[in-house]
Amino acid sequence: MHAVWTEEAAAPSPKIEREAHKLEKRLCREVGRAIGEYNMIEAGDKVMVCLSGGKDSYGMLDILLKLKARAPVHFDLIAVNLDQKQPGFPEDVLPAYLRQVGVPFHIEEQDTYSIVKRVVPEGKTTCGLCSRLRRGILYRVADELGATKIALGHHRDDILATFFLNMFFAAKLKAMPPKLVSDDGRHVVIRPLAYVPEKDLVRWAQHRAFPIIPCNLCGSQENLQRQVVADMLREWERKHPGRIENMFRALQNVTPSHLLDGTLHDFKALTPTGVADENGDRAFDPPELPDAAPGTLPGLQVVRL
Repeated sequence: MHAVWTEEAAAPSPKIEREAHKLEKRLCREVGRAIGEYNMIEAGDKVMVCLSGGKDSYGMLDILLKLKARAPVHFDLIAVNLDQKQPGFPEDVLPAYLRQVGVPFHIEEQDTYSIVKRVVPEGKTTCGLCSRLRRGILYRVADELGATKIALGHHRDDILATFFLNMFFAAKLKAMPPKLVSDDGRHVVIRPLAYVPEKDLVRWAQHRAFPIIPCNLCGSQENLQRQVVADMLREWERKHPGRIENMFRALQNVTPSHLLDGTLHDFKALTPTGVADENGDRAFDPPELPDAAPGTLPGLQVVRL
Protein backbone atom coordinates (compact mmCIF):
# COMPACT_ATOMS: atom_id res chain seq x y z
CA MET A 1 0.00 0.00 0.00
CA HIS A 2 0.99 3.64 -0.14
CA ALA A 3 3.28 4.64 2.67
CA VAL A 4 1.28 6.23 5.50
CA TRP A 5 3.07 8.51 7.95
CA THR A 6 1.50 8.99 11.38
CA GLU A 7 2.55 11.06 14.34
CA GLU A 8 4.02 7.91 15.87
CA ALA A 9 5.98 6.97 12.76
CA ALA A 10 9.27 8.58 11.90
CA ALA A 11 8.67 11.34 9.36
CA PRO A 12 10.83 11.32 6.23
CA SER A 13 13.71 13.75 6.25
CA PRO A 14 13.48 16.96 4.20
CA LYS A 15 16.20 15.60 1.90
CA ILE A 16 14.23 12.42 1.20
CA GLU A 17 11.09 14.47 0.54
CA ARG A 18 12.97 16.73 -1.88
CA GLU A 19 14.42 13.76 -3.76
CA ALA A 20 11.02 12.08 -3.96
CA HIS A 21 9.47 15.31 -5.27
CA LYS A 22 12.16 15.61 -7.94
CA LEU A 23 11.65 11.99 -8.93
CA GLU A 24 7.89 12.48 -9.21
CA LYS A 25 8.36 15.55 -11.41
CA ARG A 26 10.81 13.67 -13.64
CA LEU A 27 8.47 10.69 -14.03
CA CYS A 28 5.50 12.90 -14.84
CA ARG A 29 7.59 14.91 -17.30
CA GLU A 30 8.90 11.84 -19.16
CA VAL A 31 5.53 10.08 -19.29
CA GLY A 32 3.83 13.30 -20.40
CA ARG A 33 6.49 13.86 -23.05
CA ALA A 34 6.01 10.37 -24.48
CA ILE A 35 2.21 10.76 -24.49
CA GLY A 36 2.48 14.10 -26.26
CA GLU A 37 5.13 13.19 -28.84
CA TYR A 38 3.31 10.02 -29.93
CA ASN A 39 -0.26 11.24 -29.36
CA MET A 40 -0.88 8.25 -27.09
CA ILE A 41 -3.94 9.61 -25.27
CA GLU A 42 -6.63 11.82 -26.80
CA ALA A 43 -9.74 13.56 -25.51
CA GLY A 44 -12.45 11.06 -24.62
CA ASP A 45 -10.16 8.03 -24.49
CA LYS A 46 -10.83 5.18 -22.11
CA VAL A 47 -7.41 3.79 -21.30
CA MET A 48 -7.16 0.21 -20.09
CA VAL A 49 -4.10 0.11 -17.82
CA CYS A 50 -2.74 -3.44 -17.68
CA LEU A 51 -1.69 -4.08 -14.09
CA SER A 52 0.44 -7.15 -13.39
CA GLY A 53 1.37 -6.46 -9.78
CA GLY A 54 4.96 -5.56 -10.68
CA LYS A 55 6.73 -2.27 -10.05
CA ASP A 56 6.45 -1.07 -13.66
CA SER A 57 2.69 -1.38 -14.06
CA TYR A 58 2.09 0.05 -10.57
CA GLY A 59 4.29 3.00 -11.48
CA MET A 60 2.51 3.49 -14.81
CA LEU A 61 -0.93 3.57 -13.17
CA ASP A 62 0.29 5.90 -10.42
CA ILE A 63 1.77 8.44 -12.85
CA LEU A 64 -1.21 8.26 -15.24
CA LEU A 65 -3.52 9.05 -12.33
CA LYS A 66 -1.42 12.11 -11.51
CA LEU A 67 -1.40 13.26 -15.15
CA LYS A 68 -5.15 12.67 -15.49
CA ALA A 69 -5.78 15.12 -12.67
CA ARG A 70 -3.92 17.90 -14.49
CA ALA A 71 -4.31 16.97 -18.19
CA PRO A 72 -5.76 19.57 -20.60
CA VAL A 73 -8.13 16.93 -22.01
CA HIS A 74 -10.47 14.49 -20.28
CA PHE A 75 -9.80 10.77 -20.44
CA ASP A 76 -10.75 7.81 -18.27
CA LEU A 77 -8.62 5.07 -16.77
CA ILE A 78 -9.60 1.52 -15.88
CA ALA A 79 -7.09 -0.87 -14.36
CA VAL A 80 -7.21 -4.48 -15.55
CA ASN A 81 -5.42 -7.43 -13.99
CA LEU A 82 -5.29 -10.88 -15.54
CA ASP A 83 -5.41 -13.44 -12.73
CA GLN A 84 -3.63 -16.37 -14.41
CA LYS A 85 -4.32 -18.70 -11.47
CA GLN A 86 -0.71 -19.03 -10.47
CA PRO A 87 -0.33 -21.08 -7.29
CA GLY A 88 -0.21 -18.88 -4.24
CA PHE A 89 -1.34 -15.74 -6.09
CA PRO A 90 -2.67 -13.29 -3.44
CA GLU A 91 -6.06 -12.50 -4.97
CA ASP A 92 -6.95 -9.83 -2.44
CA VAL A 93 -3.88 -7.59 -2.87
CA LEU A 94 -4.69 -5.80 -6.12
CA PRO A 95 -8.43 -5.22 -5.46
CA ALA A 96 -7.59 -3.77 -2.04
CA TYR A 97 -4.93 -1.47 -3.51
CA LEU A 98 -7.14 -0.31 -6.39
CA ARG A 99 -10.05 0.44 -4.07
CA GLN A 100 -7.69 2.45 -1.89
CA VAL A 101 -6.47 4.64 -4.77
CA GLY A 102 -10.03 4.99 -6.11
CA VAL A 103 -9.56 3.77 -9.68
CA PRO A 104 -12.17 1.63 -11.50
CA PHE A 105 -10.84 -1.87 -12.12
CA HIS A 106 -11.61 -5.28 -13.56
CA ILE A 107 -10.03 -8.60 -12.56
CA GLU A 108 -10.11 -11.16 -15.38
CA GLU A 109 -9.69 -14.75 -14.20
CA GLN A 110 -8.24 -17.15 -16.78
CA ASP A 111 -6.17 -20.23 -15.96
CA THR A 112 -3.35 -19.64 -18.43
CA TYR A 113 -0.84 -20.93 -15.87
CA SER A 114 -2.01 -24.53 -16.32
CA ILE A 115 -1.94 -24.19 -20.11
CA VAL A 116 1.62 -22.88 -20.13
CA LYS A 117 2.87 -25.51 -17.69
CA ARG A 118 1.20 -28.27 -19.71
CA VAL A 119 2.35 -27.14 -23.16
CA VAL A 120 5.88 -25.81 -22.51
CA PRO A 121 8.47 -28.53 -21.73
CA GLU A 122 10.22 -28.27 -18.39
CA GLY A 123 13.24 -25.98 -18.61
CA LYS A 124 12.03 -24.20 -21.75
CA THR A 125 11.13 -20.49 -21.80
CA THR A 126 7.49 -19.83 -21.00
CA CYS A 127 7.48 -16.14 -22.04
CA GLY A 128 6.40 -16.62 -25.67
CA LEU A 129 3.27 -18.69 -25.05
CA CYS A 130 2.38 -16.79 -21.90
CA SER A 131 2.51 -13.42 -23.68
CA ARG A 132 0.43 -14.67 -26.63
CA LEU A 133 -2.26 -15.99 -24.31
CA ARG A 134 -2.29 -12.78 -22.29
CA ARG A 135 -2.46 -10.64 -25.42
CA GLY A 136 -5.54 -12.42 -26.79
CA ILE A 137 -7.35 -12.21 -23.46
CA LEU A 138 -6.53 -8.52 -22.94
CA TYR A 139 -7.73 -7.63 -26.45
CA ARG A 140 -11.05 -9.35 -25.72
CA VAL A 141 -11.38 -7.60 -22.36
CA ALA A 142 -10.62 -4.23 -24.00
CA ASP A 143 -13.53 -4.82 -26.39
CA GLU A 144 -15.85 -5.79 -23.55
CA LEU A 145 -14.91 -2.71 -21.50
CA GLY A 146 -15.06 -0.32 -24.45
CA ALA A 147 -11.43 0.71 -24.01
CA THR A 148 -9.95 2.81 -26.80
CA LYS A 149 -6.30 2.40 -25.72
CA ILE A 150 -4.41 -0.44 -24.01
CA ALA A 151 -1.50 0.77 -21.86
CA LEU A 152 1.42 -1.58 -21.17
CA GLY A 153 4.16 -0.95 -18.61
CA HIS A 154 7.29 -1.44 -20.72
CA HIS A 155 9.97 1.14 -19.92
CA ARG A 156 13.04 2.50 -21.75
CA ASP A 157 15.29 -0.38 -20.69
CA ASP A 158 12.72 -2.96 -21.85
CA ILE A 159 12.67 -1.32 -25.27
CA LEU A 160 16.45 -1.37 -25.56
CA ALA A 161 16.67 -4.97 -24.31
CA THR A 162 14.13 -6.01 -26.95
CA PHE A 163 16.19 -4.27 -29.62
CA PHE A 164 19.31 -6.26 -28.71
CA LEU A 165 17.38 -9.53 -28.33
CA ASN A 166 15.98 -9.11 -31.84
CA MET A 167 19.39 -8.23 -33.23
CA PHE A 168 21.26 -11.06 -31.47
CA PHE A 169 18.73 -13.86 -31.88
CA ALA A 170 16.32 -12.89 -34.70
CA ALA A 171 18.66 -10.92 -37.02
CA LYS A 172 16.28 -7.93 -37.01
CA LEU A 173 16.64 -4.26 -36.15
CA LYS A 174 13.39 -4.14 -34.20
CA ALA A 175 12.39 -2.88 -30.76
CA MET A 176 9.09 -2.14 -28.98
CA PRO A 177 7.21 0.80 -30.53
CA PRO A 178 5.73 3.38 -28.16
CA LYS A 179 2.40 3.08 -29.98
CA LEU A 180 1.06 0.46 -32.35
CA VAL A 181 -2.11 -0.91 -33.87
CA SER A 182 -2.82 -4.59 -33.24
CA ASP A 183 -2.58 -7.07 -36.11
CA ASP A 184 -6.36 -7.20 -36.47
CA GLY A 185 -6.48 -3.41 -36.74
CA ARG A 186 -8.91 -3.04 -33.85
CA HIS A 187 -6.77 -1.98 -30.88
CA VAL A 188 -4.21 0.73 -30.15
CA VAL A 189 -1.49 -0.29 -27.71
CA ILE A 190 0.55 2.41 -25.96
CA ARG A 191 3.66 2.37 -23.75
CA PRO A 192 3.56 5.56 -21.64
CA LEU A 193 6.79 4.59 -19.82
CA ALA A 194 8.80 4.51 -23.07
CA TYR A 195 11.11 7.33 -21.92
CA VAL A 196 11.42 6.22 -18.28
CA PRO A 197 14.61 4.46 -17.05
CA GLU A 198 14.01 1.36 -14.96
CA LYS A 199 16.08 2.71 -12.09
CA ASP A 200 13.57 5.54 -11.62
CA LEU A 201 10.70 3.05 -11.43
CA VAL A 202 12.60 1.01 -8.83
CA ARG A 203 13.05 4.11 -6.67
CA TRP A 204 9.43 5.19 -7.15
CA ALA A 205 8.11 1.76 -6.17
CA GLN A 206 10.19 1.89 -3.00
CA HIS A 207 8.98 5.39 -2.19
CA ARG A 208 5.32 4.53 -2.80
CA ALA A 209 5.61 1.11 -1.12
CA PHE A 210 3.62 -0.65 -3.83
CA PRO A 211 2.40 -4.14 -2.80
CA ILE A 212 4.55 -6.01 -5.34
CA ILE A 213 3.32 -9.46 -6.42
CA PRO A 214 6.09 -11.73 -7.76
CA CYS A 215 5.52 -13.73 -10.95
CA ASN A 216 5.74 -17.53 -10.74
CA LEU A 217 5.99 -18.00 -14.51
CA CYS A 218 8.37 -15.93 -16.63
CA GLY A 219 9.61 -13.89 -13.69
CA SER A 220 10.79 -16.99 -11.84
CA GLN A 221 12.87 -18.51 -14.67
CA GLU A 222 16.64 -18.31 -14.48
CA ASN A 223 19.15 -17.59 -17.27
CA LEU A 224 16.60 -16.02 -19.61
CA GLN A 225 18.24 -14.28 -22.56
CA ARG A 226 16.27 -11.12 -21.70
CA GLN A 227 17.83 -11.10 -18.25
CA VAL A 228 21.29 -11.64 -19.74
CA VAL A 229 20.80 -8.67 -22.07
CA ALA A 230 19.42 -6.54 -19.23
CA ASP A 231 22.51 -7.34 -17.16
CA MET A 232 24.70 -6.40 -20.12
CA LEU A 233 22.99 -3.00 -20.42
CA ARG A 234 23.35 -2.32 -16.70
CA GLU A 235 27.04 -3.18 -16.85
CA TRP A 236 27.55 -0.85 -19.81
CA GLU A 237 25.80 1.95 -17.98
CA ARG A 238 27.87 1.33 -14.87
CA LYS A 239 31.15 1.47 -16.79
CA HIS A 240 30.16 4.12 -19.31
CA PRO A 241 27.44 6.47 -17.97
CA GLY A 242 25.29 7.92 -20.74
CA ARG A 243 25.69 4.99 -23.13
CA ILE A 244 22.15 3.70 -22.52
CA GLU A 245 20.65 7.12 -23.21
CA ASN A 246 22.65 7.45 -26.45
CA MET A 247 21.54 4.02 -27.64
CA PHE A 248 17.92 4.85 -26.89
CA ARG A 249 18.17 8.17 -28.74
CA ALA A 250 19.62 6.27 -31.71
CA LEU A 251 16.29 4.43 -32.03
CA GLN A 252 14.70 7.83 -32.68
CA ASN A 253 17.39 8.98 -35.10
CA VAL A 254 17.41 6.41 -37.91
CA THR A 255 19.02 6.97 -41.33
CA PRO A 256 17.66 4.23 -43.65
CA SER A 257 20.00 5.23 -46.49
CA HIS A 258 22.95 4.24 -44.31
CA LEU A 259 21.66 0.79 -43.43
CA LEU A 260 21.25 -2.17 -45.80
CA ASP A 261 17.50 -2.74 -46.03
CA GLY A 262 16.41 -2.35 -49.64
CA THR A 263 12.75 -2.21 -48.62
CA LEU A 264 13.39 1.03 -46.72
CA HIS A 265 15.75 2.66 -49.21
CA ASP A 266 15.81 2.01 -52.96
CA PHE A 267 19.52 1.32 -53.42
CA LYS A 268 18.98 -0.30 -56.85
CA ALA A 269 17.52 2.86 -58.31
CA LEU A 270 20.28 5.16 -57.09
CA THR A 271 21.87 7.20 -59.90
CA PRO A 272 23.84 10.45 -60.01
CA THR A 273 21.47 13.42 -59.75
CA GLY A 274 23.90 16.20 -60.60
CA VAL A 275 22.61 18.09 -57.57
CA ALA A 276 24.77 18.54 -54.49
CA ASP A 277 23.37 17.28 -51.19
CA GLU A 278 22.80 20.20 -48.83
CA ASN A 279 24.38 18.13 -46.05
CA GLY A 280 27.57 17.63 -48.01
CA ASP A 281 29.24 14.48 -49.33
CA ARG A 282 29.07 11.89 -46.56
CA ALA A 283 29.90 8.81 -48.63
CA PHE A 284 33.34 8.36 -47.10
CA ASP A 285 32.71 9.90 -43.68
CA PRO A 286 33.99 7.92 -40.69
CA PRO A 287 31.56 7.06 -37.89
CA GLU A 288 30.33 10.05 -35.90
CA LEU A 289 32.14 9.70 -32.58
CA PRO A 290 32.61 12.06 -29.62
CA ASP A 291 35.75 14.11 -29.22
CA ALA A 292 38.39 12.30 -27.18
CA ALA A 293 42.07 12.37 -26.48
CA PRO A 294 44.20 11.06 -29.36
CA GLY A 295 44.08 7.28 -29.52
CA THR A 296 41.22 6.96 -27.03
CA LEU A 297 37.45 6.74 -27.24
CA PRO A 298 35.02 6.43 -24.34
CA GLY A 299 34.28 2.76 -23.78
CA LEU A 300 36.19 1.62 -26.84
CA GLN A 301 39.62 0.18 -27.33
CA VAL A 302 41.41 1.64 -30.33
CA VAL A 303 43.56 -0.78 -32.29
CA ARG A 304 46.17 0.75 -34.59
CA LEU A 305 46.83 -1.15 -37.82
